[in-house]
Amino acid sequence: MQETKGLLDKIKHHDKLLMTVNENCKINLPDEVLEKLLKPHKLDHYCFIFLDQGLETYKIDAEEITISDSQLVFGSPNQIFLNPSQKSHSLNYKAAFDENVLALLPNSFPFLLNPLNTNTITFDTDAKERVKSVFSNLFQLLHVSGKPKNTDIILAHLNTLLTEFNSAYFEQSKQHNIFNPKLSKYIAFKLAVETHLTEQHDVHTIAEKLAMTPSSLYGVVKSFSGVSPKEWMTNRLMLEAQRKLQYSSLSVKELAYELGFNDPDYFSRLFKKSTGKSVSAFLADHHDLSSN
Repeated sequence: MQETKGLLDKIKHHDKLLMTVNENCKINLPDEVLEKLLKPHKLDHYCFIFLDQGLETYKIDAEEITISDSQLVFGSPNQIFLNPSQKSHSLNYKAAFDENVLALLPNSFPFLLNPLNTNTITFDTDAKERVKSVFSNLFQLLHVSGKPKNTDIILAHLNTLLTEFNSAYFEQSKQHNIFNPKLSKYIAFKLAVETHLTEQHDVHTIAEKLAMTPSSLYGVVKSFSGVSPKEWMTNRLMLEAQRKLQYSSLSVKELAYELGFNDPDYFSRLFKKSTGKSVSAFLADHHDLSSN
């Protein structure tokens, strides 16, 4: 598994902001960076690929995701990401930035928590043209020669771009309107779990933090995810376990303790129940992928 910590610093397009924007691959990547990006790697930043024309298949946390015209795929920190192995002739825009850049923006963007469990966004005709325009402007702002790069203007454009992403993300599922109070609660639940992922909070504790009863929290989480809050938290921990197994050399005992489990044997049983494989079998299955 490729480690990408510090990678964004090697390809950033701004002196003060850890961010990069590319248009139709006009900016060539260093060979050492490209080598890592063409193998499974753990993200330490947010990345976005918007396809104007073409067809590309990515892999996020071992799930294949294919996008075509007017679609975008995005990855978040700690996800295991794999770019297409072959060079494509697609027309696309790519952007990446870290948490520090995100913190400078005036708006919040719930889609980055992926409450609808889809790493793709589809744009209608009008939205597509707006997104292309903002991407193009950002690219020009970051690559203009002979002039200082205005940080405020760049951040304003990035804020606009993410606003378009956020709006289209929720519009593609009409029943999940961003202003739906239940969706807001579900997003708050996901954020609470992510923020304290390894603390093994029970459902009652999280419900109390969200000013909800356990039964109302159950109803919200079940309606959006199809599973109970307890199952959701367990599934999230097992996903984190799979990620860590791919990019670290922790023993089962060390991994169990790192994820907040006091009993490594219980963790192993839970892992097998969740994934259908023992830890050793999972590692064996992914060995070839990691070494390619």
